[in-house]
Amino acid sequence: MQTPDILSGEQVRLCKIKEQDLDTWWGLIHNDEHPEWKKWDAPYYPLRRESLDKFKEQMTNLIHQGYDRKYLIKVDDEIIGMVTYYWEHESSQWLEIGIVIYLPEYWNGGYGTEALKVWIAHLFETFPIPRIGFTTWSGNSRMLTVGKKLGMMEEARIRKCRLYNGKYYDSIKMGLLREEWESQQQ
Repeated sequence: MQTPDILSGEQVRLCKIKEQDLDTWWGLIHNDEHPEWKKWDAPYYPLRRESLDKFKEQMTNLIHQGYDRKYLIKVDDEIIGMVTYYWEHESSQWLEIGIVIYLPEYWNGGYGTEALKVWIAHLFETFPIPRIGFTTWSGNSRMLTVGKKLGMMEEARIRKCRLYNGKYYDSIKMGLLREEWESQQQ
């Protein structure tokens, strides 16, 4: 299945990954030993460091295979983040999404909300899925707010299972049914 190269919103464009993006994207992930974005994006999992050459080799291979599970978020042609999807259980059409905004100057400006809105619309148009969801942690209030803005409901809370900086946090699953999404769009 062919997927579009660009998905446009008002402030953001979601762009299929291209080879010319790889150096910049890698730098956003790996240039800082302790990046600010990682404090919010599942910080209880360590950031796996990889060399630029290895990253470029792996991503180039995926690009040539038509990889469409991650799109870069761009504002005025600057990469600010990334959206992704993965199958929790593909045979039952259980699809989960994720987002990272790497640059703090783009936090709290509606960029993430718009990027996920465009991404969700694309995924519901592309797949015959009944639901889209994501998992976050109770320490990431911005992600929980984005989910609520998009009409998602808290579907599960696993209490005190994420240890970060000596404190336990809850793991939270948010979800949105296709019919809920469609009724919001009318």
